[in-house]
Amino acid sequence: MTKDVIALTPKMPDVWALMASLYAGGSDLDLSAAADGAVVQLHGPGGHPLVSVESPVLVRVPGEAERLLGVHDMETPFWWTEARASTAVPEAEKLAGVVCGRLNALLGGSTWPPGAASTKAVDVSAVPSAGSGQPAVDVVTEHAAVVLVDRPVVALTSWLAEIMRTAVASRRSLQIVTPPGVRLTTAARTTLARVPNRWVVQDPECGYYDGLSGAVLRWRDGAFSPAFAEDGTAAVAAAFTRPVGSPTNGPANGPVGSPASSPADEAPGRQLIVALRTVHRADERLLLGGALEAAWKALTGTAPAGWGTAEPVNLPWSPRQVTDLARERAPEPSQLIVVGTPERPAMATVRVTRTTKGVEEDVVLTVGYAAVEEPPLDRIEPLADTLVREHGLRTMLTSVRVARADLTTAPRLEGPPLPVAFTLGPDDVHTIGLAHARRPPVEVRAKRLGPTARPALHYPLGDGSDAEAWGRLQQLTAHLKGDHSQPSAPAQRG
Repeated sequence: MTKDVIALTPKMPDVWALMASLYAGGSDLDLSAAADGAVVQLHGPGGHPLVSVESPVLVRVPGEAERLLGVHDMETPFWWTEARASTAVPEAEKLAGVVCGRLNALLGGSTWPPGAASTKAVDVSAVPSAGSGQPAVDVVTEHAAVVLVDRPVVALTSWLAEIMRTAVASRRSLQIVTPPGVRLTTAARTTLARVPNRWVVQDPECGYYDGLSGAVLRWRDGAFSPAFAEDGTAAVAAAFTRPVGSPTNGPANGPVGSPASSPADEAPGRQLIVALRTVHRADERLLLGGALEAAWKALTGTAPAGWGTAEPVNLPWSPRQVTDLARERAPEPSQLIVVGTPERPAMATVRVTRTTKGVEEDVVLTVGYAAVEEPPLDRIEPLADTLVREHGLRTMLTSVRVARADLTTAPRLEGPPLPVAFTLGPDDVHTIGLAHARRPPVEVRAKRLGPTARPALHYPLGDGSDAEAWGRLQQLTAHLKGDHSQPSAPAQRG
């Protein structure tokens, strides 16, 4: 397992500050670089890996320290420097605290978790040799890369994204093991929901279970996999289905300094999920992000606050910079994370892909609402019309689910998103045929949107609380498929 210590400083950790901090364990330590120089590793005698220190990240997006660490009133911009210590060596965690503590002594700022910082030198001269390795990955087998994480909110950090890429390249699954009180951000959940990745939750009753499905897990053949009963069914952990607030459900609160989690916070709110796909002509005038920005403003009243390729999200929102990054990475796809202001929890994952049709944007925007708030469902149809007329909309699926308003996911059962509306863009309506597309064999009345000569169709399906809306959506998509190719609706993970 690794222990994470993070220095949050108002000034940039320059080379001299980093060197003064890295040698907190004395001259017996060896330094090495990894991830193309983005990570510095400290090794004890014999090459045992003790601490990995990430390159400092300049965060210019308000609210990220509070969202991920529970650190309030952190003025932006600030520098985020993350140190990860191997718990295989007791001195390593102290060393990580000294690395961050010395950075704070030189540059000001604070350390997470509170109390971890120190400026006292650590003696690592007696650390036994245990071979070389990477502190960020605890177990590597033929089938899985296993990472043990003990922080209140698991985010899709740059190091976690790098581990995922390495696991995919080596045809291994990424399996993250956490205590029961841990939650996932939307971006981390999306990553771990992809087969064959897995969120493994420690549980005193059954040992381990899958935090997204509840299946009891066992370590078998070098990976965690479901424990099947004699009849072939997978057992579900009691902690996964236990009502929220039960004292046997594991600690609701994380470590001191973690994002607050009171009984009121545990009360389920609602999440409005808008999954949309747009297609644009690939030319020098293309500017990405317009559809997402229009949806964000329609549903929250403000534009997105920041974007990045990992968490913490560090760059102020800029469609031009998003476009430049996607163009640099083409023909490889780009995966992006977009966040909103602290006043209204909102997050989007974006995938930009160059295809034969042009440049496609797959967006899943999630907006959180407290239990006493009503999601603005009356804004969905006008939004769909705007996206059709101005942003090349192909499909849009809107749904609502009962879940945490802060958009994090706890390892407990959540209901699936319930469809509210589906919008089919003009190109697919034209391919299917307007007469066929506007008369589905279900009690759904299609509404025309966009230009009269080449309209899109908007299908209301429910109010976000009607489980029968799934049946209507299935009948609708089966009808639209007909003898034609199926228009691909964006997937919503839930």
